[in-house]
Amino acid sequence: MDAGKCRWGGVRSGRTTNERQAAMSVSDQVRTGERADLLAVLQRHRGFLRHTVRDLTDEQAAQRSTASELCLGGLLKHVAVTEERWARFAVGGAEAMQSTPIDWAGQFRMAEGETLAGLLAEYDRVAAGTDALVTTLDLDASHPLPEAPWFEPGAAWSVRRVLLHVIAETAQHAGHADVIRESIDGAKTMG
Repeated sequence: MDAGKCRWGGVRSGRTTNERQAAMSVSDQVRTGERADLLAVLQRHRGFLRHTVRDLTDEQAAQRSTASELCLGGLLKHVAVTEERWARFAVGGAEAMQSTPIDWAGQFRMAEGETLAGLLAEYDRVAAGTDALVTTLDLDASHPLPEAPWFEPGAAWSVRRVLLHVIAETAQHAGHADVIRESIDGAKTMG
């Protein structure tokens, strides 16, 4: 093993033994506890979503194949944008979530010059960031939700609730993606 690396992949930093043990404890929790379960479910649904775009061209990924305005590339973009916004919320609350503008309609379409490979790479980047956060954040920490007609006024969500919401959002859109893909060429995620 590289002398500059710790066994869990981090760079040695002059941490005390207790700090190293605490970091390993969090790492162990991720592999065995609630955090591992949350990540496993999220990763499974991400996999379903990714599976729906296998072997497609950019043109097929941008195609509206149902009565919906949705396309597969747009769904990937939307899920990545949504996951990243909720990750910012988990860290810094509503202000952090809203720190970058969002193109509400454009996030559901592939824009000129966007490619399926690029959207998948962005989704992978966002997923890796979320996965890393799950290993470090207090799942019980909470923040007040942003003001919006779809949120109960004055409500707050814990990091755990945010992760459950991201899982539900990903699963729901993986189902949408399956219908869209089947409409394009008959391929299905399952069955």
